Amino acid sequence: MQQKKQNHLSLCSKLCYAFGGAPYQITGTALGFFLQIYLLDVAQLDPTYASIILFLGRVWDAITDPTVGFLVSRSRWTKIGRMMPWILISTPFAVLTYILIWYDPPFEKGKVIWYLIFYCLFQSMQTCFHVPYSALTMFISSDQKERDSATAYRMMIEVLGTVRYLLLYHGARCSEQHNPTENHICIIENWCDINVTFLLVFFLFILESGRKKTELLTFTQGLRAVMSHGPYVRLVLGFLFTSLAFMLLEGNFALFITYALGHRKDYQNILLVIMISGTVTIPCWQMFLVRFGKKKAVYYGISWAVPFMILIISVKSNLIISYVVSVAAGVSVAAAFLLPWSMLPDVVDDFKVKNPNVHGYEALFYSFYVFFLKFASGLSLGVSTLSLKFAGYKTGECSQPEAVSLTLKVLVSPIPVVLIAVGLLILRTYPIDMERRKVNREQLLKIQ
Repeated sequence: MQQKKQNHLSLCSKLCYAFGGAPYQITGTALGFFLQIYLLDVAQLDPTYASIILFLGRVWDAITDPTVGFLVSRSRWTKIGRMMPWILISTPFAVLTYILIWYDPPFEKGKVIWYLIFYCLFQSMQTCFHVPYSALTMFISSDQKERDSATAYRMMIEVLGTVRYLLLYHGARCSEQHNPTENHICIIENWCDINVTFLLVFFLFILESGRKKTELLTFTQGLRAVMSHGPYVRLVLGFLFTSLAFMLLEGNFALFITYALGHRKDYQNILLVIMISGTVTIPCWQMFLVRFGKKKAVYYGISWAVPFMILIISVKSNLIISYVVSVAAGVSVAAAFLLPWSMLPDVVDDFKVKNPNVHGYEALFYSFYVFFLKFASGLSLGVSTLSLKFAGYKTGECSQPEAVSLTLKVLVSPIPVVLIAVGLLILRTYPIDMERRKVNREQLLKIQ
């Protein structure tokens, strides 16, 4: 009874934990939706240079994830835990470098180096924040249901933070006087105010608990332990393909709405509809996975977007249909947000049952998962930008050649549909179902 009480998380604790994820998601959304178009239309870089910045930045970001995961796993416990010092120290540097990404320097020569350096530095600081923060899920409670619930709150706050960002961006766009650089600086100032508030709540009210004496793993041992666990490999591969599908959609959707569908004035509202729809449906998916299991939630949630991806390129441009598709896409985005992070703790628990004498590995599981996602994200952005260059994309132009429209249609529909199909086929082999979770929970109670 005492063990259950210790593992129980209050609503306040879940919300405070969730607030910590909002800054990461807000910045990720801003970079995913707008960095490409910012580099092309505001900084007015050649598409080749923009592609190099996006690809190298994401590759560097991907490399830092396993490195930071390993360093976190080797960290000693302090009075505030093992994860919290990383989060505290990296936050101010992440804020500074993020501001400098969106600053248009008053010189032409060296612009590419400027954006590449600060993009890479920001990704490094974000990694030092996000890897320990995501691994913190395993330390706020050992109860599976409590962790799942906390993860659902986290996803809701992250999506709400994204909606808040899009609203700020929309407001600045409506009030700007043809000065996009000042517009972005205004957005960043508001972002800093919101994120500092979120992080203060997180730091003040979240306590880290767990083992204080752990067996330190070498990098090779950690890599071997993580990559030899079958359920983890299948989970990562499955979500690698489905996430890549949504990354392609996310990275090209603003351009697709603007140039392929011709809804230049409405694309921000359409993005808002997607995120609001996702926010509303996250609790629905949480209830669904509790009732029917996470594997079924994956099948229904991820595949829900497929017919609407096909619809939006199959019919003539229509604003009403675009909004309908946006609502439907938000439902699938909610599942894509929630399920990977909800299923990762189950894999870690399964590993713990199979390897009861190995400790200190939690950050490695999370860091390698993020590594594969970020590498795929960099690849998708690089391929997208180069595809637009070959299609004849003209920087700063209000209209684009027909080949650009066709390329955008391919990038947001046929390719993502194929990737989703491959990912779901892999996830069918994922072995951790509701029954296995129950058995693992009983085994972990005996180990503890």
